[in-house]
Amino acid sequence: MASAEFWADKDRAQRTLREHEVLKNELAGVGKYDAGGAVMTIFSGAGGDDAEDFSRIILAMYLKFFDNRKWSYSIIHKNENDHGGYRNITLEINGKNIYGTLKNESGVHRLVRISPFNAKALRHTSFSMVEVIPKFEKLGEIKIPPDDIKVEYSKSSGPGGQNVNKRETAVRKLYKLLEDERKAKERGMYVSKTTQIEWGNQIRSYVLHPYKMVKDHRTNVEVCDIEKVLNGDIDKFIEAERLL
Repeated sequence: MASAEFWADKDRAQRTLREHEVLKNELAGVGKYDAGGAVMTIFSGAGGDDAEDFSRIILAMYLKFFDNRKWSYSIIHKNENDHGGYRNITLEINGKNIYGTLKNESGVHRLVRISPFNAKALRHTSFSMVEVIPKFEKLGEIKIPPDDIKVEYSKSSGPGGQNVNKRETAVRKLYKLLEDERKAKERGMYVSKTTQIEWGNQIRSYVLHPYKMVKDHRTNVEVCDIEKVLNGDIDKFIEAERLL
């Protein structure tokens, strides 16, 4: 790249540099945690049994995607219903560039289909939310500034002892930032950072009826072969998400 010949054709040189940057990012991951593993949780939202079944479908889609890439994973928690669906399920995915690949899958996913749980075979819309966070390595000692700690003294209560209710022998330490958040919540000022799992917040829709299509609402990528998508072929969406 340092030679004069490389820069003789500037357009070709720029293309080569862009390709080099893409390859480098794929190898190293872009962002502080992109190169490492990830923890994925799928939560069922509005839709009852249908939503919990949709979470099962979404999970199966991701597991096939992981298998295609030969990523290792393990389920670390699950809350399963009587129909084989999931109220929520959490898994850990290990390998290189996992978080960088999956981080933009976070968001609300929407399913439209004829409900298998409805005796009248009515069309039903249900929602699941995918949350992807980086897998952190073992952390060292965490230091909290003394100014962020509040120490309270109070009189002990309960039976027995000559110091009970007389001297301040009970001690507790409070982390001020968490205490402030708790008080704000009690005053009704707390705003949840978790997205509501309902209509209007979806990042992607999976429509099985009256037509078949998967559409990502952020990138406008559409795929009509929904069976292929649900079998783990989501690379088209992943690649488009990299540009977000």
